[in-house]
Amino acid sequence: MTVNPSIDLDYLTSMLKRLIDIPSPSGYTDSIVHFVSEELERLGIPFELTRRGAIRAVLEGNPGPGRALVAHLDTLGAMVKRLKPNGRVELAPIGTWSARFAEGARVTLFTSEGAARRGTILPLKASGHVYNEGVDQQPVGWEHIEVRIDEFTDSLDDLVQLGICVGDYVAIDPQFEMLDNGFINSRHLDNKAGVACVLAVAQAIQTQAVALDQSCYLLFTIFEEVGSGASSILHGDIAEMVSIDNATVAPEQNSVEAGITISMMDSSGPFDYHLTHRLIDLCDQHGLNYRRDVFKYYRCDAASAVEAGNDLRTALVCYGVDGSHGYERTHQFSLFELAKLLHYYLQSQPIVKRDEYDLGPLQDFPTQPGD
Repeated sequence: MTVNPSIDLDYLTSMLKRLIDIPSPSGYTDSIVHFVSEELERLGIPFELTRRGAIRAVLEGNPGPGRALVAHLDTLGAMVKRLKPNGRVELAPIGTWSARFAEGARVTLFTSEGAARRGTILPLKASGHVYNEGVDQQPVGWEHIEVRIDEFTDSLDDLVQLGICVGDYVAIDPQFEMLDNGFINSRHLDNKAGVACVLAVAQAIQTQAVALDQSCYLLFTIFEEVGSGASSILHGDIAEMVSIDNATVAPEQNSVEAGITISMMDSSGPFDYHLTHRLIDLCDQHGLNYRRDVFKYYRCDAASAVEAGNDLRTALVCYGVDGSHGYERTHQFSLFELAKLLHYYLQSQPIVKRDEYDLGPLQDFPTQPGD
């Protein structure tokens, strides 16, 4: 018997704000790993960590192959590339994002000595009073911006005295804002909104004492933005994996900001036909607002899992995000609908019963329309 989800929206949005407040560019994720691990302990959900800090928790079900939900904890950010003679800092991006969206950002630079230096990312020509029309004529690129540290720094030696080194991490301020009409604006919604959805579903499953037919593994990865994602956190007992990430809301896309987007394909290729259509069927059955879309310039945790040699069915479901990898916006309703879909999915039967075998005969292998 399917249990209707009791998703606590206040828990979901407050968890999102707490996650957003923790800087976690790829490679600098220890703090957020501790935070999520402590929340799993509070919810009474057992978990393990990989050497680098990816988390694998489990909601226990019947014996046999399980399924997984995966969301990434890491975000975009930057690293100190060069200490400049003018006392400012040149950056290299962590992850793929445009310097256009870095200009004007407030940042925290974490030194190897443990200090957190505040600063602002500025174009090289930052003042119209000095450069006149030259301000508007600058190209866009990481070589055309720099960090102004909030200290008296006029030389490279000044930076060295502050303990700033090449290779120090730079976290971008999120500027989180949640409005009464449900809109949420912030950097790093990708993918902390996805993590908040997974935790809200886990809380509901625990609170409602929902019996699961299959064990569900909650995977929190830490290098998705730089490509490795879920490559090392899986094991052979997982037959299905649903990746949770942001949809690319734009005029050229079919994604929806006020609901769920189910991706049929991204840059790595099509997602599993049967798992994807199970999610579509669940949306139809339960009246969830959704659309299908295809993402041409997009890669998620599912790709790294398959490329690492895992034989499993994968799908990608998304909350709507306008302006992804820039100044991002989503809506509470989208997160709420997505969490409900995941709750229904975790209660559903295995996609293909034959998947309990790693290898098997043709008998009971599924078919697709037209076969």
